[in-house]
Parts: sequence; structure tokens; C-alpha cells
Amino acid sequence: MLKRSLLMLTASAVALQAGSLDSFTRIDRSAAAQMAASTASPSAAAVEHSNVTMYIWADKYVYQPGEALTLKMTVQTNDPYPYTIVVFRQNNQTGKKTFIGPGKESDAPIDIYGRTADEGYQPVRVADKTREVVIGSGGWLNSSAWTIPSELGMHTLVVQLRDYTGGRVLKAAYFKIGVVDSFVDVGGVIGQDTTWVNTKAYRIQSLTRVENAVLTIQPGTFVIGMPRTDDPTALIITNSATINAQGTRSRPIIMTSSQAFGNRGREDWGGLVMLGKAKINVTGGTNFIEGLDNRPYLQYGGTDDTHSCGTLAYVRVEYAGSVFTTNNEINSFTWGGCGSKTVAHHLQAIYGKDDTFEWFGGNSDLKYAVGAFNADDYLDWQLGWRGRVQYLVGMQHPGTGLGNRGIEADNSEFGVTDQPYSNPQIWNLTFVGPGVSAQDENTGDGSPGLYLRRGTRGSINNAVVTNFGYPALMLPDAATMGELTAGNLVLNGLLMWNNNRLNLALPNTVEAQVAQKPAGTDIATYAADPTRNFVAADPQLRRPLVYSDPDLRPALGSPALQLRWNAPPDDGFFDQWANFCGAFDGDNDWMEEWTSFIRDQDIAPVVQ
Repeated sequence: MLKRSLLMLTASAVALQAGSLDSFTRIDRSAAAQMAASTASPSAAAVEHSNVTMYIWADKYVYQPGEALTLKMTVQTNDPYPYTIVVFRQNNQTGKKTFIGPGKESDAPIDIYGRTADEGYQPVRVADKTREVVIGSGGWLNSSAWTIPSELGMHTLVVQLRDYTGGRVLKAAYFKIGVVDSFVDVGGVIGQDTTWVNTKAYRIQSLTRVENAVLTIQPGTFVIGMPRTDDPTALIITNSATINAQGTRSRPIIMTSSQAFGNRGREDWGGLVMLGKAKINVTGGTNFIEGLDNRPYLQYGGTDDTHSCGTLAYVRVEYAGSVFTTNNEINSFTWGGCGSKTVAHHLQAIYGKDDTFEWFGGNSDLKYAVGAFNADDYLDWQLGWRGRVQYLVGMQHPGTGLGNRGIEADNSEFGVTDQPYSNPQIWNLTFVGPGVSAQDENTGDGSPGLYLRRGTRGSINNAVVTNFGYPALMLPDAATMGELTAGNLVLNGLLMWNNNRLNLALPNTVEAQVAQKPAGTDIATYAADPTRNFVAADPQLRRPLVYSDPDLRPALGSPALQLRWNAPPDDGFFDQWANFCGAFDGDNDWMEEWTSFIRDQDIAPVVQ
């Protein structure tokens, strides 16, 4: 249990002396009510759309009972609203919450002053804080570190800013930790049905593959990729195996780096590769997955379009990817020839070296996907992929060489008319580029939002594309333009703004947001057709460039929420009600709690 407890924030302009609750600016409830009314005008709902930035983190992810934990926090409220602050730890196996007050814990809700609802919560003004210790030596209550309890499994540390009554959560920050009894080193071949449990953490020591077996990973399990100088420490599900990794919102499965917080980086380990037996458009019908040499167990493809590579749900892959040579890389998530019975939803890749989500043929689907701060493309396909995607986010990091395209799409790099054609159906995308320094680290080419080439077919609908160095849309070859003209490639619903950042002289118009390539083609004419819903307007995303705590939902009144956008097909996979542009409807943030956007540069200790 927590030995001593937690937290206080202050809006006082004078320096805060750790350990003193008296130094916080308390506000009586009547004054708080008046302040809330004036701040929330014209309605209290405006508070829920405020731009509060808040994130929390500990020393590491995985602990054993009896270890000490230090919790830190960064917060910027951007408003004078009075908040009731509530802090708790939740055991995600049992759901039990332990609320934290000054020198005490409670099973019943209390605020950080230890007050219950019957006693009346104490609202406070919240000051901006950066890398402040919440629990630990010198923390806001001058508390000692938290001693990890003997409660195995995943836990969530939560800080909530509630309204002055304490009844409504206006902002929450989450941090997941695993409490384990041991670490298990894995590598080589997993040749029989195996379950990885959340009471242990698994360290991948080598190129690890599953053959003729099912690998089950329990919700809330941490998988840690260890560094190597030869083969990466990737996890490969061969075409004779399946994976069953079904996390939950409260207990995601986290595959991550072994390096210390503040020192993690792309290519710390390889990533997750899934290989199946569905059709791909290469001669002979099979191929070897890129990124490694042609070892027999790396083969994928075949004739079974219903083949299952397994199930992934609520899985995070962090600090992965490995580049051996140009165009020969391992991605964060890779599907090679996975068929229609493969299930994938609620996936995140952050700080990947290469692509975020890449398909090599097959026809598997994906729903609710998040990519952030990766070094290459966010949605990449080739070799005849025919799957479906709905609700996908790609958010690039600012700076040279740290991101490429939102979508990079090919029919095949070997033959633009090879069959089956790449022909995916894509709906509800939000892509935020890195700004003026959007250069590809390998070729030096500018990075467009959507880069469709080599004869791809498909349908891309209701996409927000903003802040890219090159245009929102590029079709660089005649073969792809031919597919567009023939109606085999359909683009409908592109909300574009502030792209072409490498040429700031260009205006924010539909014509300037699309590229005239190759010479003599006329994408602008296609885009100008009003039935295709190409719009140049600010999507009014709430916090698209606050990198460790973004909010990519459109604000009230955004053109992304207008009635002009089409509805997805009612085919049993797509949500037909999602007739808005982008990955969010303006209210529901489906990324909350199970994802992480924290940049190591924002949590690394400051060197004095």
C-alpha cells in the first residue's frame, strides 16, 4: 500500500515550499461557484473543451513488490478555473481504487486534502508545473517514495482535475505500471502453446518466433525488447502460428524499450511481425518479409484469404523498428499476407524507426489505430493489400528527418499491374504533420500527407490532413492517375489545412493543397469537383501540437463536423454513423487512458 501520500498543486505566484499544504491557494465553495460560472460562460460545457495539458510518469514501467516509485507531473491549465484535485491508484485486476490524501488513504473518494463529498471538497487554483515530484523525496507533500504493494498485475496511477463540486472530471492523466514477481527471458523458437501472464515481465533477448503454436499474452502484460547489435529483438508470428494478445482499455499490453526513461529511442528493439497465408501479388504467390534475410520461417503469402494471424487488441508497441538497408526495414506493426479472420483494433505505435502500420498483401482489417513520432510513414501498404481501416491517427514529431508521409500506398514496387491489386477501403483519418522541416531522412524528399503511387487502387474517405511540408495529396505517376481517372482509386472527403509548409508562399486553397504531378496531370480538377468534398479549411483540432498531451478532437464548430461528409458503408465492419471528417466525432476521445504520447525529451531530468 502507499506508505505516505501525495499531491498538491498551487496557483500562488510565490515559491512553493515542499510539504506545506498551507501554501496552496484554496478557494471557498461559494467563490469557486462564482468563478466557475464566469469562467464557463456561456455554459459549463466550455470547461470540458479547455486546453489543460497534464501528464504524469514514474521512474519506469515495471516494478517488483517492495521497490520504491517516484511519480512526477507536468501541468499547464491555461485557465483560472477552480479545480478539485483527486488522486488515486487503481488495481486493474480487481478495479479497486485507493484514493490518496495527506498522510492517509481511503477506499471512499477524497480530494488531496483528505476531504469527502459530505465534508465538502476543497477547490484550488492550479499553477503551471514542469517535472514536479508528486510522490517521492521533496515531493509536494514532502512524502517518501511509494513502496510498491504486493498486488501483482497492472495498476494505473491517476490524477484528476474535477470541477469545484468534485462531481465532474474535466481532465485526467494516467500512467500504467506493472507489478511482477519476476522477469522471464525469451528468445529463439516458441514451439508450443504458451501464455505470457501479467504477473511477470517478458524480456525478448533475440529474434523470437512462434511456430506451430498459439502465443497468448494476458491483458496488462509488459514485453520488453532488449538491445542487440546483430538481429533485432523482434517478435515474429510465423504463418504456422497465431497470436492472442487481447488487452483492454485499463490493461493494455505494452511492448517497449528496455532503456531508461529519458534515454529511449527509435530502434531500441525490432517490433511485432505477423505472417499469414492470404494472397499477395508477387510471382509464385509467396515472399519473405522485408527487414531480415530470406529465412524459411519468414515466408508469407498463399491462397487462403480467410487465414488468421490472430488477434491484437489494446496493444502498444514503443521504440521499435530496425533499418538494415534503404527500403529494408522492420516496422512497429507488420502484417504480411494476413487474412480476413485476423483481428486488430486499438493499437498504438510510438517512436518507431520505420513505418507505423504496414501491410504486405493480404486482406486483414484495422480499427482504432494511433501512430506518433515515428520516423517514416504512418499507414503503408503494398503487394496487393485489400483490407479496411477506420479511425486512424498519425501525429508526427517536429524536426528534420523525423517523419515522412501520412499514407504511402503502392500496388506493387515490382509491377504496377500485378494482381490482386492493392485495394483497401479507408475511412476517418487524422494526420498531423511536423511542419516546415518535413524531410524524409533517407531521400530528402518532402513529405506529403497522402502519397499514392505505383498503381494502387482503393478508397480514402473523410481524412483530416494538416501541417505537412509538401501538399496534402500527391499522385506521382501516370499509373496511379490512371486508376483515379478510371474510378478504381476513389478520394472523397479531404479536409486540408496548412500543408505545403516548405513553400509558405502558397495559399490555403484546395488547388494549392494538392500536387500537380506528374507533369500534365490535373489532380486539381478532380479535387475541385464539389461532390468529392475536398475542403481547404482549418479543422480546429483542440491541441494538435502539444506533443506529450495532444487532443486531436475537433472543437465545436469545426468544419470536420459539418453535414457534408459521407457515411461509411454498412458492411458489418465500418461504423456507418461516423459521417464526420477525421478520426474523432468531437466528443469521444477513444485514445484516452490506454495510449501514451509522452516524449522522452519532456520527462528527461534537466541537466544543471
